[in-house]
Amino acid sequence: MPLEILGTAATGLGAGLALIVAIGAQNAFVLRQGIRGEHVGLVVLVCMLSDIVLIGAGILGIGAVITAVPAVVVVIRLAGAAFLLGYAALAAKRAFRPGVLTAGGRQGSLTRKAVLATALTLTWLNPHVYLDTVLLLGTLANQHGELRWWFGAGAALGSVAWFSALGYGARFLRPIFARPGAWRVLDGLIAAVMLFLGLKMALGA
Repeated sequence: MPLEILGTAATGLGAGLALIVAIGAQNAFVLRQGIRGEHVGLVVLVCMLSDIVLIGAGILGIGAVITAVPAVVVVIRLAGAAFLLGYAALAAKRAFRPGVLTAGGRQGSLTRKAVLATALTLTWLNPHVYLDTVLLLGTLANQHGELRWWFGAGAALGSVAWFSALGYGARFLRPIFARPGAWRVLDGLIAAVMLFLGLKMALGA
């Protein structure tokens, strides 16, 4: 049994990492805050706890409710698309604005409340979070019967490890972002990612 538990948890860990380790709006925000060193712990905590709650909800069968009421996903998709397009516009403005931030600069810093609101919005208004985390991970977990919570624990561990590494590991990139031009490139890339994801979400792709 211990080996079976370990194997199930490891499977959950792999599945969780496969879903969250990808270029996306949430990861781009975590990376940017990590490089800036602003409220990193808060951002990481929000992302980790949100994933843990969503994984648990999937195991409890909340995914069936989402499947039964597809209008919920549509509303979330449209709201998320609007937010992403707005965020893309702000990132583009930062990229083209003269005197862009350096890693140690405070100009344009986000308050704790703004960081919290952005992290929550990027997480909970992303319909793919529900489709991937709740539906997919929930379905995979429940295939393991009595060991489903061990699968969920492995997936949750993957989330904790990834967001901690991304948020706190980003500080090693600060020497690069001591140059203002590097921030313009990063914000330009973030704007492109947010624009692509926002349009894709708005079109239902």
